[in-house]
Amino acid sequence: MSLQALNERVKTDLSYLAYGGTDWVHPLKHTEGHVYDVVIVGGGQSGLGAAFGLLRERISNILIIDENAGGLEGPWTTYARMVTLRTPKHLTSIDLGIPSLTFRSWWEAQHGAEAWEQVDKIPRGQWMDYLRWYREVLQLPVRNEVRLRMIEPGSDGIFRLHVEGKGAVQGQLLARKIVLATGIQGGGEWHVPPMISANLPEHLYAHTSQKIDPAVLRGKRIAILGGGASAFDNASFALNEGAAEAHVFVRREQLPKINPIRQMEGSGMIDRFHALADEDKYAVISHFFSCNQPPTNDTFARAAAWPGFRLHLGSPWLSVARSGEGVQVTTPKGEFSFDFLIISTGLISDPALRPELQGLERHIARWSDRYQAPAGAANPLLDAHPYLSSAFALQSRDEAGRSLLHGLFVFNYSALASCGLSASAISGLRNAIPKLAGGVADQLFMDGREQILQAYYSYDQIEFTGSSAAAANLP
Repeated sequence: MSLQALNERVKTDLSYLAYGGTDWVHPLKHTEGHVYDVVIVGGGQSGLGAAFGLLRERISNILIIDENAGGLEGPWTTYARMVTLRTPKHLTSIDLGIPSLTFRSWWEAQHGAEAWEQVDKIPRGQWMDYLRWYREVLQLPVRNEVRLRMIEPGSDGIFRLHVEGKGAVQGQLLARKIVLATGIQGGGEWHVPPMISANLPEHLYAHTSQKIDPAVLRGKRIAILGGGASAFDNASFALNEGAAEAHVFVRREQLPKINPIRQMEGSGMIDRFHALADEDKYAVISHFFSCNQPPTNDTFARAAAWPGFRLHLGSPWLSVARSGEGVQVTTPKGEFSFDFLIISTGLISDPALRPELQGLERHIARWSDRYQAPAGAANPLLDAHPYLSSAFALQSRDEAGRSLLHGLFVFNYSALASCGLSASAISGLRNAIPKLAGGVADQLFMDGREQILQAYYSYDQIEFTGSSAAAANLP
């Protein structure tokens, strides 16, 4: 099968499901301009999948905005440095149960079924190509190079999205609902320990989420802080770009060997996480944080195969200081000198860190507002996560914020504490997107309840046109 034939098959499959039917949401006119039923912020895999989910709910007055140029959404062609995805290739995600929309169908249409059997894990670049195809074949409404600056709720129940960028037709968009599909860092910010940011000039270090100029790596000694999979991806990246040495420093005495995601993928923990009580959700995610995600075997082997690779276990950084043109790193096992640091210390989720939420974050309920962990079990990182409904809707910590937050949905990594592996996790998107789309649809339905019920009660379109009188006179 060719890719062109697959495109036709997608159209046929969707037609069998009556996809693209008439919208049921009543349009809203406004003096300030067009009102979208939903604006999705973020055009990566989560945003594209969310849009498809809404279209299947017959909500088509939607728009996706993304700050990046077309085809460069998400991390896959920017800061992601793994060779392949870590997710098992057989897991489906944004296809939402349509076989012709799966990555496998897209792959086999170009390379054949036998080639699929030879694939161990999905190549990173091919995944991005698949997302580009998915956007195109579904004709999803994406407006690129539009950056959200601030969300302003109106007394009329309409959000004003203050935007900027080359793709912004005007400085403001109007929307009834907003879905923040803003990725891994979209619920907070990437974390650089103050020990580093306060003591070193920025040209001597970079977080793994940043673009790294290969010129600063060539022939140099590089130190990488962190023991997760990304640390080893970046070690391979640095050595491949010509670094003389890449040293990975890990706080633990042993690398983690168990990946809890693999257990969650087949146990119902992803599918049914929403059914758990808060105390169970808190305990599950706290355990998830404690485990950390180990590197895949091939990722570790790839890094370890380089002659310049070094691994330092049981070696947290106690201090860093500038030393000449480089950096001195002190650990319990000694002092080391490096030319450049790569920081693989993850992120912090907290609505207070998001510039677009600055006018609203004081009203947003966190987990610390709704659940108090037993003594000794509290996790400050988890406590700062937003407390969401099972449909990803923000909840208010006070009465004043209820109307202000109504219509805001968080479909990024900070949903983890409330909704489990869902947004920004390929393993969870298959289950998360229908919950999100259903939740948005429910709100739109209830917001328009009076008009919808009035139309129902006044409905008088004649369907039956036969003659009951004539039938009654039949012998």
